[in-house]
Amino acid sequence: MARAPEHGIDESELRVGNPKQSAAGVPGVLHAMESALDQMGPVRTAKTLLAVNQTDGFDCPGCAWPEAEKRHTAEFCENGAKAVAEEATRRRVPPSFFAEHSLADLAERDDYWLGQQGRLTHPMVREEGATHYRPISWDDAFDLIAEELGAGEPDQAIFYTSGRTSNEAAFLYQLMVRGLGTNNLPDCSNMCHESSGAALTETIGIGKGSVSLADVENAELILVAGQNPGTNHPRMLSALEKAKARGAVIVAINPLPEAGLGTFHNPQSLRGVTRGTRLADDFLQIRLGGDQALFQALGALLIEAGALDHEFLVDSVAGFDAYADHVRHLDWDDVLTATGLTRAQIEALADRLIGSDATVVCWAMGLTQHPHAVATLRDVVNVLLLQGNIGKPGAGVCPVRGHSNVQGDRTMGIFEKMPESFLSALDREFSFIAPREHGYDTVAAIEAMRDGKARLFMAMGGNFLRATPDTALTEAAMQRMAFTVQVSTKLNRSHVITGRRALILPALGRTDRDVQASGPQRVTVEDSMSAVHASSGRLEPPSAHVLSEVSIVCRLAERVFPDGGPSAGNASRPGGVPQVDWRALEGDYRLIRDHISRVVPGFEDYESRIDEPGGFVLPHPPRDTRSFALPGGRAVMTANALEYPRVPEGRLLLQTIRSHDQFNTTIYGKDDRYRGITGGRRVVFVHDDDLAERGLADGDMVDLISEFNGTERRAEAFRAVAYPTARGCIAAYFPETNVLVPVDSYARTSRTPASKSVVVRLERSR
Repeated sequence: MARAPEHGIDESELRVGNPKQSAAGVPGVLHAMESALDQMGPVRTAKTLLAVNQTDGFDCPGCAWPEAEKRHTAEFCENGAKAVAEEATRRRVPPSFFAEHSLADLAERDDYWLGQQGRLTHPMVREEGATHYRPISWDDAFDLIAEELGAGEPDQAIFYTSGRTSNEAAFLYQLMVRGLGTNNLPDCSNMCHESSGAALTETIGIGKGSVSLADVENAELILVAGQNPGTNHPRMLSALEKAKARGAVIVAINPLPEAGLGTFHNPQSLRGVTRGTRLADDFLQIRLGGDQALFQALGALLIEAGALDHEFLVDSVAGFDAYADHVRHLDWDDVLTATGLTRAQIEALADRLIGSDATVVCWAMGLTQHPHAVATLRDVVNVLLLQGNIGKPGAGVCPVRGHSNVQGDRTMGIFEKMPESFLSALDREFSFIAPREHGYDTVAAIEAMRDGKARLFMAMGGNFLRATPDTALTEAAMQRMAFTVQVSTKLNRSHVITGRRALILPALGRTDRDVQASGPQRVTVEDSMSAVHASSGRLEPPSAHVLSEVSIVCRLAERVFPDGGPSAGNASRPGGVPQVDWRALEGDYRLIRDHISRVVPGFEDYESRIDEPGGFVLPHPPRDTRSFALPGGRAVMTANALEYPRVPEGRLLLQTIRSHDQFNTTIYGKDDRYRGITGGRRVVFVHDDDLAERGLADGDMVDLISEFNGTERRAEAFRAVAYPTARGCIAAYFPETNVLVPVDSYARTSRTPASKSVVVRLERSR
């Protein structure tokens, strides 16, 4: 049995070196193998890693970057290998672990230590007032949830979803929740790409990216804005390398220089190992929140140069005249202040756009987590529409999703405000009336828990307390709950800070074999480019007491809808409840997909299409036919007021970021190799001149204090690291700095927490 670390991260061991100028290569392979062998051992490592992202294997539980039609034998990246190792680990967290460790003890442990303990093996319950979890049978656990659901009104329950959940489990989960009579379905997308979905739905009629992998590889110009693919989406580097080989120009737009957009050493080729490929032709070191100003300026320059696709604009776009009039009056002083760039840099990028017949814009959290994020992304779309870069080869929008099925979960109905077309189809298929009143998103869920409007919280995966903003407030809100339920594979902070009663329900992971009454099962996922494919785990589950997410939902639904009727707490539900043979669906996932095929457009002949290697691609009208499901059938250009962060004198603008040894809230290790950080995480990256202005120096210990609407929040004892970030902009890791992000600071329209726009001051630590 692989041994878990006895201790967490000791910040006194923190060391700071020089940041790297290149990514991947032999060091990436060695680090991946070190992690895999430590967690899995040699035989299990070979069995799992050779099946990752293969057509007959399982989908990586990490990022949502798509696979090429032709797969490598080793179709994974360094961080993908770490994600697999974390799930396929031989370490276990049995009931004896909880007997040994009280909640008070676990609350003192850090996120790294908690996650490293291994896979959960038994359902566990924490009774009100108890100091420890104890084992509980599955039947008693489901009875307890049904009892608690019956004790309150439907809208007093909140049902969260992580992006790792399969299409099949997500579809049944939202069906059960709507059968209970609520749309309280917040999910992890609310905190990342909700801004993308909102902006794209308003402008092109569908909230998904329009490009294929082939489009990225055949683009003439690729803008990578607010994204760090070397750490967060490493397999994307291979696609960028192919684009470079075909002559593409790549421009990185980011406050931080990132190794992954420097030189990429592809370990799959001799050239990659020995020489590498320089990816970014230009690096525009923009200030945080200045992207909208940049894209408005680019739009103005394109119009001034007449570099437009006039036919496309006339035939397929509404709103051009208002947009053109707006950007003609752009204040260039504002643009230069917002971006921190020179006019010459912006004009050079405009020249690159003018010279390109096929442009792709990729982005991630650096654009989505600002108060004006949705407007920023509308302006990204505006620039692409000007030159007809939607719906033609090698061009389009590419929001790079961060979790392997977060896009699929939304397609399956995990959303607090699904459109009427989906709800009507659900009604027809299951002979009930789903609720229409919009439910809670993530921010609203936190507010409802804080304000006493909710009493039950259930999470299908994820680590809600570490993914969300305003840590102290959110933890206090969670502790107000009467009952909390976590469906999980591994231990995390959300198991430690709970409601008065709490359940931990251990679930199968992607790597685990799932056998039901009809035999071995497969699930499906949707990647960042709308491709749906099958995933089949191979490993023996961590114990006989672990259930699949589908089983958990089906067995719970049987309890809350006994004999096809409502539970006591929902007896007066006016819309009735879904008419479903839950036992049959648990036993054969093909039956779930059959239901999905009649509810969700694009999933016709679902079962036969996932038999094909690589699965199938969902329809995307702007990409497929240059048609737009908007009034008049046209894409919409928008005139957006220019906005950027105004930072008071003496203050700095903080963005929260991941380390390289991290995926979302999961901490794989103690290092951030690309940024030169070893052995610790409590660091804040600050420009030399910004340190000097405050009488500080590299290595000083500081507290970070955020200021918002008259309220201060403090994160203590961070080492200041002199770093070549944009002036006035600093960066530090989440979840450690989520405590600084106010719950009521979020993007308009999408309500995504503004984790890249946190005004702070630095004080010496006492």
